[in-house]
Amino acid sequence: MDDVTMSKVALLCGGWSDEREVSLASGKECAEALKQAGFSQVDVLDVASPDFVRAIADGGYDVAFVALHGRYGEDGCVQGFLELLGIPYTFSGVLASAIAFDKAKAKDIYREHGIPTPKDIVLYADEPLQVDVVVEALGLPVFVKPVSNGSSYGITRVTQADQLPAAVTEAFRFGGRVLVEQAVSGAEITVPVFGNDHPDALPAVEIRYDAGFYDLASKYEDPAKHHVIPPELPQATVTRAQELACRAHQALGCSGASRSDFIVADDGTPYMLETNVVPGMTASSLMPDAARRAGMGFSELCRRLVELALER
Repeated sequence: MDDVTMSKVALLCGGWSDEREVSLASGKECAEALKQAGFSQVDVLDVASPDFVRAIADGGYDVAFVALHGRYGEDGCVQGFLELLGIPYTFSGVLASAIAFDKAKAKDIYREHGIPTPKDIVLYADEPLQVDVVVEALGLPVFVKPVSNGSSYGITRVTQADQLPAAVTEAFRFGGRVLVEQAVSGAEITVPVFGNDHPDALPAVEIRYDAGFYDLASKYEDPAKHHVIPPELPQATVTRAQELACRAHQALGCSGASRSDFIVADDGTPYMLETNVVPGMTASSLMPDAARRAGMGFSELCRRLVELALER
């Protein structure tokens, strides 16, 4: 197929996760962007719909555009299903998606590849919480978060030891493992990465917020309130974060695009927090915002993701 816009695209969104509504919004905007890019056959499919399996299996699709967030959408599940159907798809494959979605496993990969990441402890639902052990190992403040979840659901910033049990209980609502992570003080930046085997970093974005962290409310406000491009940091620090984001993309085995989040400590060290294998894909999300700064409009970004999927 010479012209990628002749591809019949299944735009996958919705699903069952906490991020269903965000995914539906991403799907709607990506479908419109693909049509603006020249694709004439774009079908928006909610994977939670009772007829989804038949629709995609019998639809004769050339490629699937994954606009799913959270459990079942960016953890390798839908990716495995698409592999069985033999349909190419945007973003990362089964293994990279599963590892990146598991924050604890991803942090193991970072450490193996020399990528700084904050100290942490993993807690299990069937083990008693030893507050004194956690505080002695990590100090305060800490972030308590589900090991496998997205978009800041279940995350609490803990500043006092007596707050830890409630924060842990809240995080366990989202899964059987909880990550307690040292809270590194500094500026927060994110670095989108674009490409398959030889990825390039897009412009970094500094994220500013009034709350204790970049919470759900902040994420879906006007990006002009929170996104600073380029970051107001030394260029050497930004360049280092871009290098580490590319290294993480390759170490995790990512494809298409990813977006890695960092805290830049006071000494200038970028500490990796996590890598998102299906970044937010509304026109005002972080990666599209960075792509615009690089001269790539939203419709072109979506088109290039399809090209990378077919290339892979």
